[in-house]
Amino acid sequence: MKKLAVVLFNLGGPDDMKAVKPFLFNLFRDPSIIQLPAVARLPLAALIATTRSKMATANYARMGGASPLLPETQAQAGALEAALKAKAPELGARCFIAMRYWKPFAAETARQVAAFAPDEIVLLPLYPQYSTTTTASSLKDWLSVYKGPGRSRTVCCYPTAQGLIEAHVQAIGAAWVSAGSPPNLRLLFSAHGLPQRVVEAGDPYQAQVEATAAAIAQRLPQLADWRVCYQSRVGRLAWLGPSTDDEIRRAGAEGKGVLVAPIAFVSEHVETLVELDHDYAKVAREAGCSPYLRVRTPGVQADFIAELAKAVLEAAGEEVGPHGPWRCPAGHAKCALRAREGKAA
Repeated sequence: MKKLAVVLFNLGGPDDMKAVKPFLFNLFRDPSIIQLPAVARLPLAALIATTRSKMATANYARMGGASPLLPETQAQAGALEAALKAKAPELGARCFIAMRYWKPFAAETARQVAAFAPDEIVLLPLYPQYSTTTTASSLKDWLSVYKGPGRSRTVCCYPTAQGLIEAHVQAIGAAWVSAGSPPNLRLLFSAHGLPQRVVEAGDPYQAQVEATAAAIAQRLPQLADWRVCYQSRVGRLAWLGPSTDDEIRRAGAEGKGVLVAPIAFVSEHVETLVELDHDYAKVAREAGCSPYLRVRTPGVQADFIAELAKAVLEAAGEEVGPHGPWRCPAGHAKCALRAREGKAA
């Protein structure tokens, strides 16, 4: 039987309170995050990890003392493996998880994949929208450590893939109906932000986020008042805007409530369970923005998992490429497909 390894990439998160500070250090020492020489980047990463660890530890304490991201990803890996076995029983498919900033690290997962001795490997980031700060960083990390057998294929992005859009449409609709279908409500598509200079350098993330939002909104005519916004700003640099908290305040000032849909996250973690559920809920109360409703992430929703399985099975013919109808427009020099085509030329 032909053996297929599927490697799922995500950021990772601390598995206990002692891991918070080293997790933060791993995050900020990544040259994709802080674009400075190592001699400056590493001391700065240590400083940021130290100054932010108290607040971050309090946030993880709210979630029971650890990030839920790994258990959520393990559930997705199990569901995807089952879907692949149902769709392609002739393949000996097995799913693996490689986290970028905490365990299981890519080096550990690479050893497991090599021991599995696959004929084919599909690299599948759990970031629907491609960015140099997420997908590219995870892939670079993996390629630096994997030395085992198997022909590799990469799904670089899937921002408008049908199953992803359907999962969000169903979750948004369910949240709206369960709240009594309130009128005078603004739908906010909230994505993790990036410094503007990253996008200006050719990163396609913002364009892909906007494409995801537009594809979802097209399916939800009952929620015609919608906007894209960005959360989780860090540091003094100019970031993508408008910010989610500013849009919540704007809605309150206009006498509207909000329904917040996190469209760049496929699993629950600190940005959804603390930032959206607690911090921004407080912003809404203070701004008189009511109701404040939050949509769940795709998780193991059937349409989403089925789309991931489709992406894996269709990746066999492409060395690297998007899944679904999306193609980055001209001007996005950091697009994974354009970068590969440029190297080939």
